[in-house]
Amino acid sequence: MSRSQKDRKLRSESGKTFPQNPQSPHGFDFVEAIAQALRREFGGSPAAVKVVVRLTRANPRAVRNWFAANNGPSGENLVVLLRHSEEVLETVLFLAGRHDLITARKLAGAREKLKEMLEMIDDLQAG
Repeated sequence: MSRSQKDRKLRSESGKTFPQNPQSPHGFDFVEAIAQALRREFGGSPAAVKVVVRLTRANPRAVRNWFAANNGPSGENLVVLLRHSEEVLETVLFLAGRHDLITARKLAGAREKLKEMLEMIDDLQAG
């Protein structure tokens, strides 16, 4: 026996939207911001989509939609992307208005690079 029209769950016309960041000069929404971060981190080629599919174990069609800014990743896939992509992490922190954490991350990275450079200088002087 088939279901009646009343039993079906229909998608809303408007869809889900992420509130725009009032501090963002560009006014990007979540989906567009994540798409741009993915393209910066992985590139826009089909190979980039395959890399993200392997990382997240998501459906390739879904990942293509993330890159095209048609849809955004689910919470679970977003967490996986945050683990593997500095660009996505920084974008999410920016959208959340956590500029202090972005600055702290960049400062820690600069400190690590400076430490490596000092070790290289010490090695050159010792040799």
